[in-house]
Amino acid sequence: MAARNKPEEAPAATVRPQEYTAGTGWDVGQTAPEDAYRALDTAGTGGPTGPVVHTHPGGYARQIVTKGALVTAGVRRELDEAEQDGGA
Repeated sequence: MAARNKPEEAPAATVRPQEYTAGTGWDVGQTAPEDAYRALDTAGTGGPTGPVVHTHPGGYARQIVTKGALVTAGVRRELDEAEQDGGA
């Protein structure tokens, strides 16, 4: 009779890593504390204009991130671009 291979179990001393949330804030990897929008140019170019606001500005606007969503590198880049353009 052939010996059956018993699946190896993890040793008793194995410790699972603890996962922590990154917290709330505007840094990459954190949870966005508020919605973030930026108005779009109505002159026909559709480019973002003005500061980042946390309620829909009316008219044409782009939502950068929603409250509770993960702040990604792209979100952080858009927020930085708004600051450089003179709005934030």
